[in-house]
Parts: sequence; structure tokens; C-alpha cells
Amino acid sequence: MDGAAGPGEGPAREALQSLSQRLRVQEQEMELVKAALAEALRLLRLQVPPSSLQVSGTPAPPGDSFAAPPGLPPTCTPSLVSRGTQTETEVEFKSSPGPPGLSNGPPAPQGASEEPSGTQSEGGGSSSSGAGSPGPPGILRPLQPPQRADTPRRNSSSSSSPSERPRQKLSRKAISSANLLVRSGSTESRGGKDPLSSPGGPGSRRSNYNLEGISVKMFLRGRPITMYIPSGIRSLEELPSGPPPETLSLDWVYGYRGRDSRSNLFVLRSGEVVYFIACVVVLYRPGGGPGGPGGGGQRHYRGHTDCVRCLAVHPDGVRVASGQTAGVDKDGKPLQPVVHIWDSETLLKLQEIGLGAFERGVGALAFSAADQGAFLCVVDDSNEHMLSVWDCSRGVKLAEIKSTNDSVLAVGFNPRDSSCIVTSGKSHVHFWNWSGGVGVPGNGTLTRKQGVFGKYKKPKFIPCFVFLPDGDILTGDSEGNILTWGRSASDSKTPGRGGAKETYGIVAQAHAHEGSIFALCLQRDGTVLSGGGRDRRLVQWGPGLVALQEAEIPEHFGAVRAIAEGLGSELLVGTTKNALLRGDLAQGFSPVIQGHTDELWGLCTHPSQNRFLTCGHDRQLCLWDGESHALAWSIDLKETGLCADFHPSGAVVAVGLNTGRWLVLDTETREIVSDVIDGNEQLSVVRYSPDGLYLAIGSHDNVIYIYSVSSDGAKSSRFGRCMGHSSFITHLDWSKDGNFIMSNSGDYEILYWDVAGGCKQLKNRYESRDREWATYTCVLGFHVYGEQGRAEPHVRGPRQPRDQRPVHARRLAPRLAGRQGRQHLPVASAGRWGRGAGACHALSNPLPVPSLLPRRLIAAGRTYWPGGVAPPRPAPP
Repeated sequence: MDGAAGPGEGPAREALQSLSQRLRVQEQEMELVKAALAEALRLLRLQVPPSSLQVSGTPAPPGDSFAAPPGLPPTCTPSLVSRGTQTETEVEFKSSPGPPGLSNGPPAPQGASEEPSGTQSEGGGSSSSGAGSPGPPGILRPLQPPQRADTPRRNSSSSSSPSERPRQKLSRKAISSANLLVRSGSTESRGGKDPLSSPGGPGSRRSNYNLEGISVKMFLRGRPITMYIPSGIRSLEELPSGPPPETLSLDWVYGYRGRDSRSNLFVLRSGEVVYFIACVVVLYRPGGGPGGPGGGGQRHYRGHTDCVRCLAVHPDGVRVASGQTAGVDKDGKPLQPVVHIWDSETLLKLQEIGLGAFERGVGALAFSAADQGAFLCVVDDSNEHMLSVWDCSRGVKLAEIKSTNDSVLAVGFNPRDSSCIVTSGKSHVHFWNWSGGVGVPGNGTLTRKQGVFGKYKKPKFIPCFVFLPDGDILTGDSEGNILTWGRSASDSKTPGRGGAKETYGIVAQAHAHEGSIFALCLQRDGTVLSGGGRDRRLVQWGPGLVALQEAEIPEHFGAVRAIAEGLGSELLVGTTKNALLRGDLAQGFSPVIQGHTDELWGLCTHPSQNRFLTCGHDRQLCLWDGESHALAWSIDLKETGLCADFHPSGAVVAVGLNTGRWLVLDTETREIVSDVIDGNEQLSVVRYSPDGLYLAIGSHDNVIYIYSVSSDGAKSSRFGRCMGHSSFITHLDWSKDGNFIMSNSGDYEILYWDVAGGCKQLKNRYESRDREWATYTCVLGFHVYGEQGRAEPHVRGPRQPRDQRPVHARRLAPRLAGRQGRQHLPVASAGRWGRGAGACHALSNPLPVPSLLPRRLIAAGRTYWPGGVAPPRPAPP
């Protein structure tokens, strides 16, 4: 069968010989593959990690194993084999001195070496047991299986028959398959774009080491990220394993949630104004205390774990109920809606109501007044908008019913009769009668009476209502009308099951505003205040709905959202543009609290003054005074601002927009001194070098644009481009000398760039491990290797070594976390640090940042997250 086919034989015999030949070749290939796999498994049993293989570009010293970095026992020696005209670099494992208990396999018989000098390997070419032959580095293979003596040389055409050539090809395939099993190249790099650099000599090009004491590896969504440990840290074990002892103290919250909330502004017995934003309930002191012209100080209730959506104040003026929406925690676990009842004097939680009983969130709250606030009425955000009554002291549910499938915007107890509850919302006013169940959980009953509009037009929405001293009810609707509702006597002619029904009807109507009425407030003197949406008017009404006095809110503050009566004749007004105004109808109103009205993305601090600048999706660029907690100035960018940074001189500020356009503005005159476009995708980060000579702009087109900047920052010219990222740029930082850049991207890359050397990418990332950085806003890297958490919404870090020392002067520039309620600017005292949800702790020495506000740290969107962020999320915010 192995012989040549004789003449005259038929096609059947030729086909049979061909099949037989192919079967033999396949059997030989399987033998070689099995041998290679067996050798690889043997190496794994010897506990030789793949990452311990290293091929240097220079020949190894004769007669000894190649040098390994500290911490790696020398267990193998690379030996290079040259095969004829096609040279391949291969590694044959050879015994070398190592720690006791480690070996490279069974010892070779005496008098014989594992690979004798001068013997020919399978592919031809000589291999010496001493120094390896020179060859290109980077290709590894395991020790070849035992070879037969009759194996022909690959480069000998005279001694190899045609039947043996397929065997040689199969042998090379087996070697290639084995290489895949033992090679440990970096999975961070693709196609050698960013190979892990070797800590070896100058001839090293690639390292397969992941050695303890040199680098650590973390995984983000299954992708390994390798980070090199600074040389000053000998071992990770010497670092503390717990969080740092410092804690953050929330000092000030900028903004008020008026854009999508209502009935969220009240005055406590102490004179403090209570409102909410994000998951913080703010208690603001309008007069006295620190704060300068903007007003007094703030205290904060921070017991909630997600956005607060509604408030109610107890009749005693001390206790407060606040309801939160559903959400998720930093580990992705769902957070259930709940109501907290807490003491406004001590800020301690007194009662937790309804955990697990509400769906989606808590939409409206109200305390009863006739019985000193013994009961609490709650409406959730489920499809049926469940209405429930709770015992405040025991936290038990007394009654529950499905209210309506339409939106419910307001709820309240009749102040003279706790058995009467009123709800209003989309195209309805419902009057509820609560009976029984007092002291007996779940046995109470709620019956509904529909408000009858009769001859009056039914409005689309009824956002607010108020009880009058005589028992009537006033409602404000989306048509701008104030309706007076009265209770009519029972009519025996009224058809329906159960006999006569008591009905509620409109007894008077007054057209009060153009557009919707968002707020009604009963004052101590019996008059009523109404706040309009479209006309921005605040009107005082006397008996019979006679207008007594009015004032108009300036347009840039927005429409009236909520009204609260302060001390004396003072009024507090919340607006739809997230401002809190203070004043009266005669003298007008001035802002005491202001904030952005849409997602907040950009934040930077002034290099020398206690000021900071923000921008976001509301297209406003705002400069804030950190001393007075007030807005210094604001301009309209006409486009969405996503990032900003001050020039080191503080004279100008660069702002990146969502269209690829970036501006440079004079901070004093607010004039645009430069307007440049780089690409057509949004810009995610702008950063001046510490000396102010360069400006780096990170874009979503995966490029970092570098500009040379004049001494005053007003003029700039293109210097170069840093190209190499495979996803959009998220963060970047300059080195202290202003020559290098570290950058992160959306696919979790950490790249380094030599800007002064021509914007070249530094392939050897190991050499940057001890470089000092002017700022550290990047969220990936050893200095922030720890609780990555929600510092970047889509980045989750490991839970191993965390930082353990505070960085007392690091600029924080996190992004807003998504929802409207988190658009505030908390300012935390810099003297203390701590862990919030997903705090990032640094491992390096403190990095002084000249642009840090004096004794302040600014964090946008998140309350207190050390270490930089960002979010894109974007999450947008």
C-alpha cells in the first residue's frame, strides 16, 4: 500500500492509496498534538506560570539561566533555534538552580544531557545547551517530544522524501498549537499595539511577567487591566487592607429640585427651610451664620439611598417625612422605595415606613393634622397609585386601596377631620373617606367620592390644592383657574346603588393665571398665594378670590414651583429652573440658592481663587463663588458643555462642547477669545499642562488633540495629535513637568504619551510607574486601584488592596450620575476623607494641586468621591 502505484492499475486503487496516505498523515498529526499537549500539562504540573517566560532580544549568558526580575525563581532558560532560511525563536526548558522543592521534571540520565550540544532538532539547525543562538525574540514553544533517529532535516532536500514533507508541516503546526498554551502575552494589547513592557534590559521588547511586587491585575467586565506598582512600594501586603480613617463632611449643596418636583418647600419651627435634591434633604438657614450675601448655612439629612421625591412636615414643625424612589445600590442590587420619618433637630431617623410595600417610588406624602400628626398618608408610583394610611408611631399600615391609573400629584388630610383625605392629579379630584382600622392594622376601609366638574371644563391636570378655614377646598389647575370645591347635601334623587350619595362640586371659579397653576399656599392671615407657570406671577388672594397684590418672577429664574411662608412677611419661592428665591411681594425676590437645570458634566476649579466653574446639558456656563455659595456669573453657550479647565494663570478657561467645538473665554469679560473645532464628535475632557504651555483635548473620535498655548492662554496653535486609543477618551492627566500625558478610554485602556517628544505613545508602560503627575483624575491606574465602584458608572473595580492614605490635595472632577435629582454640587471639607458609595482611594503620596479651592473639594453630581471619576456615564447624567 505504501509503494508507488504500478502502471495499468485502475482509478479505484489510486483512490484507495490516496485515502490511506491521508489517514496516515492524520494519525501522525494527532500523535504530535498529543505529545505537545502532554508536555504542556507537565509544565503546568510543575507550577511554572506562563507569565514567567521571557525572551530577551540579547543572547542569554552562557551556561546559566536568564535573569528574572526580583521575586521570580529562575526555573527555565530560553534557547533559540534557527531553521534554515526561515528563523523561528523557540524556548526549550532546561534545568536551572531554583528554590528547594521546585524542579523542571525528572532528571536526565547521567552522562546524557536533555538536549546534547550539536544534536539537530526536529526542524534542523543546531541547539546548544549553553548560550542560546541569536534570533528574533517573542516566540515561545515547549520542549519537543522525543524524536526518532530517522527524522530528516527540514533543509535537506536530498534526504527527505515527499511522504515525509507533510509530517514536517504537521510538526510545525503542533509547535504553533503548543505555543498558544504556554504563551502569556498581554490581553490588554491587541495585535501588539500596547505590549506589556519588560522590566529587563534595554534589549527587552515584550514581557510575559505578571510578577508579585511589579504589577497587579484587575478585571473590568472581564477585561484584564495590568498596572505597575511604584518602586517605593515593596509589597502589597505592607499596605493597610481597610478603608482610610478619614471621613468626608458635606458642607454645601448647590441647587434645588424644582424642575420636576412639587410641594417640596417647607419652613420648620426653627425657621430653617427644608427641601430636597438628589438623595439629600437640605435644611437651609436663610439668615445668620456663615455664607455671606447668599444667606446662612446648611444642614443635611443623608439617610436615603436614592433620590428623594416628596416631603411632608409634621404639625409639630420638627418631624419630617421624606419618601424616596426605587433604585440600585453600588453592587447593582435593587433598592426598595421607603419613607423615612426623622427629627429635624437631631437629624436622626425615627421610623422607617413601608419598606417593600411600595412600587417604583413614593409620589406624595401628608401628615394628619386633627390628631397631632398620628397618621401618614402615602401614594406610591405604581400603575394603580396605591393609597395607604399608616400609623406613624408604630409604622404599621392601617388601610390601603387602589386610587387610580392616572397620575396622582398631591395628597392631603382635611385639617379638621382626619377621616377625609383628598387626592388630585391628572383630570381628577378624589375625596376619600377613611373609616375604622384605627389601632387594627389592615382593617380600615377607604371609599372614594369623585369630584364633579359639572358645567365647568375638566382640566387636564390639577397639580395642587389647599384647605380653607371654612372647610372649602381650593384647587389650581392647568388651565390657570382656581376652583372652590364645596360639599353638597345628599340628594335622594341621585341614582346609584346604596341610595343617596353625598357629592362634591365646584361652587366658584376664578381665572388667576395664564398657564398652569403649580402652587397654592394658605398664609397665616387667611389669604392665599398662587404661583403661575407661564406668566411667572405670584398673586395674593383675599376672601372671595379677590386679588390683593402680585409680583412677577424674573424670566431667568423660571416659573413658580413651590411657595412657603417664612418669618414675618418673608416668602420663599422655588422655581422650575432650580432656584430658591427669598423676598416679598412689595420688594421683589432675590436668589439664595441656584443650580443647573439639566445634566451636569463639566467641572473645574480656579487655580488661585475660591471659585469653580460648571457646565452641562442646560447649555449654561456658570462660575460659582465658594465663599458666599453664590453664582458669580452665568452665560449661555448655545450648545451643550461637557468639560472645562482653567488656564494656570486663571485668566481664561477652556470649555469643550458636544459638537467637537471648544471655546476659550476670558473669565473677567466673559468674552470668547478663541473658537476652534476638532472633528465632529463630542469632547470629553480638556486639560491644560501645569506650565500652561499646552492644552490637551480628548475627543470621542479616539484622538487627543494637543495645542501650543500662549503665555496668557488667549492664543493657541495645533501642536500634534495623540492617536492610539481604540475607544473614546474619558480622562487624561499631565505629568508635573508638562511633558507626558496619561489617558483612559471607554474600553478601559491606560496609555502614556510623550507630548514633548512629538505626541508619541510610550509602549513601555513599566517606565511610567514612578512618574509624578500634576493631577490624578484618571479612574484607572495603580494610584486609584481599590474601590473603583460607581466612580465611573460602567467601571467596577476589584475589592483587593485599597488605598489607604488620603490624597489631601487632589482635584475631583466626577461626572453627574444620571438622573435629574443628582444635579447638585456638593462641596466637602478637604480636611477629611471617607468612603461614599464607590469611593476611589489612592495609594500614592499626596499630590498637591494648585487649582484646588482653599480647604475645599468640589465634586459634581456625586456627593463625595475622592479619586476622580467620570462618568460618562455617561451616564449622563
